[in-house]
Amino acid sequence: MKNKKQWIILLLIILIAIAFLFKNNFLKILYPRTYQEAVLIYQEKYKIEENLIFAVIKAESNFDKDAVSSRNAIGLMQIMEETAKDVARKNNIELKDDRVKEELSDVYKNIEIGTCYLATLMERYQNKEVALAAYNAGIGTVDGWIEKGIIKKDGTDIEKIPYKETNNYVRKILRDYKIYEDLYKN
Repeated sequence: MKNKKQWIILLLIILIAIAFLFKNNFLKILYPRTYQEAVLIYQEKYKIEENLIFAVIKAESNFDKDAVSSRNAIGLMQIMEETAKDVARKNNIELKDDRVKEELSDVYKNIEIGTCYLATLMERYQNKEVALAAYNAGIGTVDGWIEKGIIKKDGTDIEKIPYKETNNYVRKILRDYKIYEDLYKN
């Protein structure tokens, strides 16, 4: 019996050592940079940090390009059709009104529109946390929270976001963004 316990303890020590030694490789499986070519194109075009884009994609679809939410948000960055049309129209992005759903299923188009939208929100709010809240809850909702004094426009009290889903969403993206930053240092 004692011998079996010693083997189990030894095995656990070996597993912990392996996990410690290969931690970054394991984390890179959990936090991939899939679709990196498209992300790099549009992060450059719209001046958004690439690791923030990866964190949004991870939170929104976990890199499933065919993802469709219960609210019909489409693709990697989970974009609503009306949002896509609005972003495309305001930013001269070619998008066929009668084929929006199909076009949002395209990796490049989805990442372009999602990144452009995120850039618009960053410009509007001048704050990552508030921009992420708006990406999730909508501009009108976030503007309402700011007008009512529920949250500040500078994001210093972002923990006061009243929607639990949006509060968790912002925290998750900020956590994942930090992991991407640490994992993929140049």
